[in-house]
Amino acid sequence: MRLIRMLLLSVLSVTSVAVAADDEVAVQRLTELLNQAQTIEARFSQLTLDGSGTQLQETAGQLALKRPGLFRWHTDAPMEQLLVSNGEKVWLYDPDLQQVTIQTLDQRLTHTPALLLSGDVSKIRENFEISHNEGGSVVDFILKPKSKDTLFDSLRLSFRNQVLNDMQLIDSIGQRTNILFLNVKMNEPQDDAQFTFEIPAGADVIQE
Repeated sequence: MRLIRMLLLSVLSVTSVAVAADDEVAVQRLTELLNQAQTIEARFSQLTLDGSGTQLQETAGQLALKRPGLFRWHTDAPMEQLLVSNGEKVWLYDPDLQQVTIQTLDQRLTHTPALLLSGDVSKIRENFEISHNEGGSVVDFILKPKSKDTLFDSLRLSFRNQVLNDMQLIDSIGQRTNILFLNVKMNEPQDDAQFTFEIPAGADVIQE
């Protein structure tokens, strides 16, 4: 009986080491792919589904990212919105409502998914358990937040030919947000002025 217990513990120990090794490989691979793009410019197509798969919303737009922490997401009309961050503040502008919401940028990657693409990739290991699957030209990473205080339960990042291809977020009630990146351009110069926001005259301002 004691021998069986020792063998079982040995197997569990080896399995634990293997899982840790797989996680380390995934972190290194994801860090490598993210670090190769200091700037990203792309079109995006975003689809949100509820837990049963029913479509809730479909939008498209343009994004620009620059390390560290600068990003700009512009969603096209008829549901136009502009989300801008200078690395310290975030401005959310709704032109239909003529309303600007200003927040301090939450540096937690589990609260600001855009920081996965534009932030400090060294923090990924602190925030997530990571697994990956690589086949041919496609690499998929599944990120599970270590904290319970998070906006999503899991996040998938996919790369094709080492270029960002799509992202999927799933929240606690099963709602899925799928974001497909199109015409991705990496490491092209980005004007820093686009990562600040001038409040339009007459707009209502909400400071959070």
